[in-house]
Amino acid sequence: MPKANELKRGMIVDIDGIPHIVKQTESKSPSSRGAATLYKVRFNNLQTHQKLDSSFKGDDLLKEADCVRVGVQYSYLDGDTYYFMNMEDFSQYAIDSDRLEGQIAYLVEQQEDIVALIMDGNLLGIELPQSVNLEVIDTPPAVTGSSATNRSKTATLSSGLEIQVPEYLSVGEVIKVNTVTGKFMSRA
Repeated sequence: MPKANELKRGMIVDIDGIPHIVKQTESKSPSSRGAATLYKVRFNNLQTHQKLDSSFKGDDLLKEADCVRVGVQYSYLDGDTYYFMNMEDFSQYAIDSDRLEGQIAYLVEQQEDIVALIMDGNLLGIELPQSVNLEVIDTPPAVTGSSATNRSKTATLSSGLEIQVPEYLSVGEVIKVNTVTGKFMSRA
């Protein structure tokens, strides 16, 4: 049973019998001497996908959820349903697109570094890696003679995601994109 001060992004805890994933944590130290540090935690309900904001003292105990993390590969999209394959026993898991809010733009077919959150044989959600490699499929050409400034331009990537990239990048290059911030990191 983790304490509130041990919570990290991606941990899954049981709140009133429902699994919740930790999305972000923030600690607040009060100015009075005898007061305890408070931890503000934003959870996502893994069944209804609603947000839940809670505050805890550092030594409050939380119950870990009975959830299994499995390495999966993104296989394909059929209508509004995304299919993932377990990398160990090759079983298939399906999840609706509305449950993958904000993650779809980082999925590429045959991508293998995804972690599935499975409870009672059902896929509750996925965890993306910290960064993904995506190909630039459309971007304006670089303007020559403007190398003195650090300018950026909009690029459309192979997954349909549009981000700001440095001006020197061209169509066909593969770049690394941060899945948390959605920003360009480097060439792959």
